[in-house]
Amino acid sequence: MNNTPFLPTVDCDVLVIGSGAGGLAAAVTAAYHGLKVIVVEKSSVCGGATSWSGGWAWAPGNPLAKAEGVNEDKETFRTYLRAVLGEDYREQNVEAFLEAAPHMVGFFQERTSLQFVPGSRINDIYGNLPGAGKGNRSVGPKPLNARTIKPVLRAKMRHQLYETSFLGMGIMAGPDLSKFLSASQGNLKGIFHAGWRFGFHLLDLVIHRRNMQLVNGTALTGRLMKSADDLGVDIRVSTPATALLSDDNGKVTGAVVRSPEGGLQINARRGVVLSTGGFPNDVQRRKELFPKTPTGREHWTLSPRETTGDGMNLAESVGARFRTDVKSPAAWCPVSLVPYRNGRTGVFPHIMDRAKPGSIGVRSDGKRFVNEANGYYDYVEALIAATPEGETVESWQIADSRFVRKFPLGMAKPLPVPLFPYLRSGYLIKGRTLEELATKCGIDPAELRRTVARFNANARDGVDPDFGRGGTAFNRYGGDPTNRPNPSLGPLEKGPFYAVRVVPGSFGTFAGVDTDGRSRALNDDGDSIEGLYVAGNDQANVMGGHYPAGGINLGPALTFGYIAGRHLAGVDSYEDDGTRAVADTEVTL
Repeated sequence: MNNTPFLPTVDCDVLVIGSGAGGLAAAVTAAYHGLKVIVVEKSSVCGGATSWSGGWAWAPGNPLAKAEGVNEDKETFRTYLRAVLGEDYREQNVEAFLEAAPHMVGFFQERTSLQFVPGSRINDIYGNLPGAGKGNRSVGPKPLNARTIKPVLRAKMRHQLYETSFLGMGIMAGPDLSKFLSASQGNLKGIFHAGWRFGFHLLDLVIHRRNMQLVNGTALTGRLMKSADDLGVDIRVSTPATALLSDDNGKVTGAVVRSPEGGLQINARRGVVLSTGGFPNDVQRRKELFPKTPTGREHWTLSPRETTGDGMNLAESVGARFRTDVKSPAAWCPVSLVPYRNGRTGVFPHIMDRAKPGSIGVRSDGKRFVNEANGYYDYVEALIAATPEGETVESWQIADSRFVRKFPLGMAKPLPVPLFPYLRSGYLIKGRTLEELATKCGIDPAELRRTVARFNANARDGVDPDFGRGGTAFNRYGGDPTNRPNPSLGPLEKGPFYAVRVVPGSFGTFAGVDTDGRSRALNDDGDSIEGLYVAGNDQANVMGGHYPAGGINLGPALTFGYIAGRHLAGVDSYEDDGTRAVADTEVTL
């Protein structure tokens, strides 16, 4: 053991560096199997980008799906992934994921406080490819009342991302969101639902000074943290790792950390798990790897500012390989920049508005460039490809007056929320005509008029011959089921018209530390580094930098964290984990 002189020491079996989904999954799994686990987190709060996410995890073959009578063969999943990933299909890692994912869901559902709900209607993105799923391959966290979490633990939890909340209140995708949207149309049940949800939220703000109705990513990290605490995991915040320790044989044996009390050496008898959130805020790596980002600052991430590549740096310091040979270095997401009166700039992810009828995306040339209702990854990938070298990578999401009062347009909310704050700040641009709107945005007015005219004519017939929008179950699910003949297609024809500027962003990174199917870090020769495991966005993406379905960040993060925890504990049989499906999956929000 290479002890660092003059530093106090703490001993454990497993040290986890980072507290997102991958790190906490590893910690909970290892602790359940009897190991002493310490989690250190660089930030003053836990959860990382997981807390700011939708919380959904792609886990095909999971027991909740089977409980609903869906029994898909594993070969079907392989078929779909081979079709999407192509030459980036790495059999060992994909097989490890497909084998472990159902057991991961079963383990957490049966043995911990992490309870799931099934994604019954969440479709794989590329529905026209062989093997694509039409629901039940994803799971999300059950909503959680934060009152069930100890105050000392609750103080370590990251809040909901403000831009994806309503004044700090999270809204869960599915029935919860649908009821909120129906309230904007005068639906009495929707109004009642939105009223009591927001009323309780205001009460929580007065009493607890925070949102207590945890949904989406906050529910996922909240449930993982509660599970970790129940099992005696020692969670330490404001404690960044500064160096890994290894013995004379090269085995990683712990780390030096900087705690609020000063430097500390943590010795980990079994090993270390890196899960620090990738490198989305490492400007230099972005400059080197991200396309059409000449300074590294033309990109906006939805990850917390602490995600600066610490895991990569630590892993490389002991000989691990940093893989960049993936299709995309990042999990792209279109975002808009929200200016606040205090000078802060918020980042809003355009997840749901792009698929709603009555809106399109165009570049400054006034032309569409993508099927707007496809995945967020596809939108940014197409935008980057369509932008000539030397031009700013940007687009505009255009909508008419009916759209903005019925659906969100980026950060701008539908009725009864007024639009003037967004117009006053310059976030939302308004024009009485398409030509006036185009002039204000710097879009070619004549071409925008032609684009909208063509789109409208086709949308009335429910078709999109240019990009195929509304042609898959994934597209239609993201639309409006009351809109006919196609839930995702509607004309833009009632002025005034509105626009929001959209730029490239990401949920995190896909390039990362090379690992094997047991989550062990690999060196340049392809050999595993004893004692070093990697999960979450620190790990080179198992999907090879592709985005076959929503939840392919969190699904692999939870799964490979679970795999790492089991391997560290020396557990070989899944029978010890509990994978029985539970039918009680009702959502009460």
